[in-house]
Amino acid sequence: MCKIFFAFFLFLCTASFNSNAQLTEDFSDGNFTTSPAWTGNITDFIVNDQFQLQSNNSTVNSVFYLSTPNTLAIKTEWTFWVQMAFNPSSANYIDAYLIASASDLSLNTTSGYFVRMGGTDDEISLFRKNSSGTITKIIEGAKHVLNTSNNVMRVKVTRDENDQWTLWRDVTGTGNQFVAEGSTVDNTYQNTAFFGFLVKQSTASFFQKHFFDNIVIKNYVPDLTAPSIVSAVATSGKSVDILFDEPLDKSSSERIENYFASNGLGMPASASLDVQNPALVHLLFSQQFINGINYSLIIEGVKDLAGNAQSNGSVNFSYYTPQRYDVIISEVFPDPSPQVGLPLLKFLELKNRSARPINLQGWKLKDGNSTATLPFYQLQPDSFVIVTATNSATAYMNYGSTLGVANFPALNITGTTVVLQSAEGKTMHAMQYDLSFYRNELKKEGGWTLEMIDTNNPCSGISNWAVSAHPSGGTPGKRNSVAGINKDETAPHLINAFAETETKILLNFNESLDSLLAVNQAHYTLDNGLTIGRIEALPPFYNHVAIHLNNPILAGKIYSVTVKNLTDCSGNVIASKNTAKFGMADPAGERDVIINEILFNPPPMGVDYVEIYNRSNKNIDLAQIYLANRNSSGAASSIQQVSREGRLIFPGEFALLTSDPETVKSQFITTNPDAFIKMNSLPTYANTSGNVLVLNGQGNVIDEVNYSDKWHFKLLKNAQGVSLERINYDGPSVASNFHSASASNGYGTPGFKNSQYLEEAEVKGEITVVPEVFSPDHDGVDDLVTIEYRFPKAGYVANITIFDGSGRPVRYLQKNSLSGVKGYFRWDGLDDKNRRLPQGVYIIYTEIFNLEGKKKIFKNSVVLARRSG
Repeated sequence: MCKIFFAFFLFLCTASFNSNAQLTEDFSDGNFTTSPAWTGNITDFIVNDQFQLQSNNSTVNSVFYLSTPNTLAIKTEWTFWVQMAFNPSSANYIDAYLIASASDLSLNTTSGYFVRMGGTDDEISLFRKNSSGTITKIIEGAKHVLNTSNNVMRVKVTRDENDQWTLWRDVTGTGNQFVAEGSTVDNTYQNTAFFGFLVKQSTASFFQKHFFDNIVIKNYVPDLTAPSIVSAVATSGKSVDILFDEPLDKSSSERIENYFASNGLGMPASASLDVQNPALVHLLFSQQFINGINYSLIIEGVKDLAGNAQSNGSVNFSYYTPQRYDVIISEVFPDPSPQVGLPLLKFLELKNRSARPINLQGWKLKDGNSTATLPFYQLQPDSFVIVTATNSATAYMNYGSTLGVANFPALNITGTTVVLQSAEGKTMHAMQYDLSFYRNELKKEGGWTLEMIDTNNPCSGISNWAVSAHPSGGTPGKRNSVAGINKDETAPHLINAFAETETKILLNFNESLDSLLAVNQAHYTLDNGLTIGRIEALPPFYNHVAIHLNNPILAGKIYSVTVKNLTDCSGNVIASKNTAKFGMADPAGERDVIINEILFNPPPMGVDYVEIYNRSNKNIDLAQIYLANRNSSGAASSIQQVSREGRLIFPGEFALLTSDPETVKSQFITTNPDAFIKMNSLPTYANTSGNVLVLNGQGNVIDEVNYSDKWHFKLLKNAQGVSLERINYDGPSVASNFHSASASNGYGTPGFKNSQYLEEAEVKGEITVVPEVFSPDHDGVDDLVTIEYRFPKAGYVANITIFDGSGRPVRYLQKNSLSGVKGYFRWDGLDDKNRRLPQGVYIIYTEIFNLEGKKKIFKNSVVLARRSG
């Protein structure tokens, strides 16, 4: 009898203890074998580096599970976090067993209740299962809530003392936005022995993509508390969203009499409970909010699902229209590989520069053809948020506040433009980057972010960006490693103007403008009778202004526009470089545009460039000009458009074409930076020899230079970093009309007149030698002597021999050279073996004859000068 009593007492004590026991599991101990101990298919699970339980099964068409002892079954609340990094289906889902009669959840005979996440309808629903394997859905969740490629959720189930079950979901995974899926009464099973997860997967695409965390099973405490107000956010000029801490009764939450706002607003015109989030109420007022004014909202009589009513609740809100550059893109990660420290996933970072919280709901990030829409998120003043792809969000949550979005911009490695727009479609910030932003040959290979230096100077382009200096490769969610003061104190200037049509001019500035000042007609002056109809400042960078004319531009005429009193976004006022020419474009014909300078063997860490010159009297559109080379079969190849947008090169102007203007400017003297045009890439030009072609819009060759490194000055020890310059615009594109750029001009003259340029004087007499004294010392001044000729008719053959002062021949310059009516030959001061000749007087002996037997001899003297010492 005593033994029986003792056993009964022990049973009561054990049952009492278990009925009050709670289960808490976050896997922070790094295992699932102790505290508590889980059993089942233990080899099919691991605890990962994020201290989450993760599936580790690599078998197709498999079912596997883990369970742990639990005796709480009535007056119980179950909550757990789950991530399914895939779109579930009828053959790929998770069952969370709240009540299970046995530890083996895969047996048909195991009875109880479970929450299925996934299934045919991509829903979260509650089921009952009996010992014969029959399952019954007792709460049906909303369909398709899990119809995404990455599903993060927190699930809550309550069962009160009256056996009323309620199922909740929060698909943000935070636990702050629970939505009730429904309620039901069911008392079939009153006891339980186990809690656990069962996974069903069909193919390899679902392997290792199930995650579990933050499991809490505790006694359920009935709700006796009125709903509390979490926040009030003005979502537009007339609407406010009120968020409560729990789901609300629909009838009371939508009574407009339960809300009253100060400052003359009164009751709202309508109140509606959010369809997806029953803790969120949308209020719409009939009056427009005043920007920056604080309003007080009184809430009375709004009830939760348990009937608890809000009494004398109040909350403040204000409406603020974000201004351009209030929120900016402050960091981008276009190339995560090779990994330095950050996850191998792209992201960008936004910063709120304003003094007010800004709701990002409905804001958009655009990159080429991709548009990502941001969710509800209050970005606080002077704070950051990381934005990344939906399936990348989990990896960045440890770095700071993170938003995962669908259609996240591609962030091309080679470069792109990213635009941030408000919900109203207003451009708030835009940034354009390419590999030149890195300015570091090692880091541009990948693994490092680009960071803005001075976030108070958001529109200065490349000068305000640098590769991260942080050891991990970047600083997502916090102050940039390169942060510092980088003020823009340089006035903007007008680069060029282009007539897109006969009544529309596009002005191109070197930096972003204050868009309000840019549309004021008083700041623009046009000549030749043109008048302005209207003006547009063009997004996303506002460095382009479109002027629409009242009267048309006339063909063949050159106009000018002058701007004044415009400022950049830092307030610097335009001063000099405020005038540009424009006119209607003419088609380019043969030799209208010529190749004027070529750098095909750049300095170390340098890039190639090609300079072209407009020797015609036409206004030529560079968008209709192309660079090319020739392939092994001799056909034009690697054809590249010079300018993506319309841009004129006027008569007598240069254009410097390169893939990296900043590098060229840093390595050569630059007096005309506005002549530089950045091309995505240049055709390949070999260091020894090659072909440079200029094509027009019809694909016709309008100039070609078949260059060679042998064209360089013979006494140059090293031609690397030395350009070849055309000597005369009217001369042919051959070796005799090109020369190495002079040392005194830095071995290159990109964008301005060549150091070796020589304009031919009009020939007078039969043979003329200019200059009378030349100094072939490669300083850009009189390095060559030109022997100009004019003959009465074509068909003469010339022999030219150079004699020194003692009458000895030192150079046979031309032998049986067929000459035209007029032309020239040049001598560089070297003998036949390319040796430097001493200074002194030399005789140029020219003999001409023709097939008619006519012959004539000319003798001209020239002085070869050398520098002393």
